[in-house]
Amino acid sequence: MNIGQKNQSFKKLLDEWLVMSFYERFEQSIALILAAVIAVIVVISLLQLIRTVFTLLFLDAFNPLDHRVFQTVFGMIMTLLIALEFKHSILKVALRRDSIVQVKAVVLIAIIALSRKLVILDPDIGSAKIAALAGASVAMGLVYWLLRERDGREAETAKKTRRTDEC
Repeated sequence: MNIGQKNQSFKKLLDEWLVMSFYERFEQSIALILAAVIAVIVVISLLQLIRTVFTLLFLDAFNPLDHRVFQTVFGMIMTLLIALEFKHSILKVALRRDSIVQVKAVVLIAIIALSRKLVILDPDIGSAKIAALAGASVAMGLVYWLLRERDGREAETAKKTRRTDEC
């Protein structure tokens, strides 16, 4: 995004701010503060990840096939991905692209969190816990698929409506 686009986005946000109700301004402020807090958490987490990988690479014998090392590194990476996705969904609200945090984004974050849990599982975990995590993953995947299908049907209906209006 170049400087002209940033200025245009800022001007648009300022214009919208002037016509917002008190509560809408309150929501915008909270969304921007949350995005800033999450950005700080992401930066601190990234620095912690770099420090951990550096320590594992140069001070310990880094063996990515070692289960504990794999759990540590990929658990931290997945945590960063979850935080980034969460921040992205909040920024969409703050930039007024969506009026509320979308259910689809929350389900996607839940799927990423479940994936993280599966990646960092201990090898001696019980089969009941694995089955529960697998069931939750399938359920979240099904919900996400249903939401995507609904959005696709709504877009198709809108496209047909536009074509009918043009004729």
